[in-house]
Amino acid sequence: MDSIVRQRIRGLRVARGWSLDDLAERCYMSPSTLSRIETGHRRIGLDQLTSLARALGTSLDQLVESADDADVVIRPHRDEVRGTTVWLLSGEPGPHGVTVAKMRITEPARGNGADELGVHPGRDWFTVLSGTVVLLLGERTILVEAGQAAEFSTMIPHALKAHDGPAEVLCILDHDGERTHLHPSP
Repeated sequence: MDSIVRQRIRGLRVARGWSLDDLAERCYMSPSTLSRIETGHRRIGLDQLTSLARALGTSLDQLVESADDADVVIRPHRDEVRGTTVWLLSGEPGPHGVTVAKMRITEPARGNGADELGVHPGRDWFTVLSGTVVLLLGERTILVEAGQAAEFSTMIPHALKAHDGPAEVLCILDHDGERTHLHPSP
């Protein structure tokens, strides 16, 4: 991590076309101290990081953020009980508290499915990317095919199942829908 922070400091300085003297003047350090920080011959203190971030026009958080790929790569979460795999596409809830997710559904509809239906406040929206989804909605069974979308009140008992093989959907869920549909089952 230390090495990455040093690379970021040097990279931001060079990207702005600044010499060591230019940055040193802006963050009230000597050019030799700054050079030793960039090359790893001097430890970086928190007060120095704060001053460097301010001078480079960035935040302390951005300067020291993790270099792993967890903030870039969206990894699937499998729920064997529900027969779903979910990719949370929105890292944090968007406007009005909605969550965007891609969901692969492999669990087929069985019988009338009444025992599988759930309710929660709000509305759900989804579009089918591939395959066909069985939308169990109250007493109704609705087939939603690739390229089609559905939107409904979630106070009606409902469930999404696969029809004749896996299906993938892109869904937008409010807080209650996210909690109900995307959290692993017990």
